[in-house]
This record gives sequence, structure tokens and C-alpha cells, in this order.
Amino acid sequence: MPNPLRIVLDTNCLIAALSRHSEYYPVWKGFQTGKYILCVSNDILEEYEEIIAQKTSASVAKNVINLLLKSKNVELINTYFKFWLIEADHDDDKFVNCAFAANATYIVSNDKHFDILKNILFPTTNTSTF
Repeated sequence: MPNPLRIVLDTNCLIAALSRHSEYYPVWKGFQTGKYILCVSNDILEEYEEIIAQKTSASVAKNVINLLLKSKNVELINTYFKFWLIEADHDDDKFVNCAFAANATYIVSNDKHFDILKNILFPTTNTSTF
């Protein structure tokens, strides 16, 4: 069996993917079935937890983070380099930094701020909209 894709999932897409009624739900199902490796950093996990808690509750957020941390297809990535490439929102740089450090296949996002990456030669990243 070929190696699964390695992706970094933007917070907005993760939240959208958790709902069975969302067009992004196949992203979550793909994660559950091992279709890809979800690459995360501590910064990304902190944002996931913060935003999920805001949208639902602290207990739901903790459950999602615990599920991710226990999953065999989640890889915790240490980011040693900090690139500041997303001028419109530097908070999104954590996803680029993780993708670069993880040698991820894609950053999955519906955020137009990531479009700038198409014009940047280094570091190379692929952004995919679902």
C-alpha cells in the first residue's frame, strides 16, 4: 500500500469537517479511515482547541484534541523554522511552518490568505481547497 498523503488542516476546515452535514465532512472521514496523515504542531493544536471551545464547549474541544493526540495517523511536528509568508494574517503562518517541517503534501484550507503561497518559490507548499 502506498504511503498516505501528509496534510496540514487549517482550523476552519477542521471545524467544518466535524459536522456530518458539512461539505467538508469527507475530510474528517478520510482522516478516520487513514487516508492521510494529519500533521500538527503544538501551535496548531492550541488553535484547534481554542477555536473549537469557542464554537462548542471546552469539553468538546478537549475530546477532539485527545482523539487527535491518540490517533495513529496524526504526527506531531516540531517547527524549527519560522517563515512569515502570509502577510494578510501572520497567524496562518503556523500552518505553512508545519507543512514545511513535515514535508506535507498539502495544506487544506478554504482561506484565501493561503493563495499567496502559489507565488512563493521557497519554501514550497501545496494549498488545496476542498
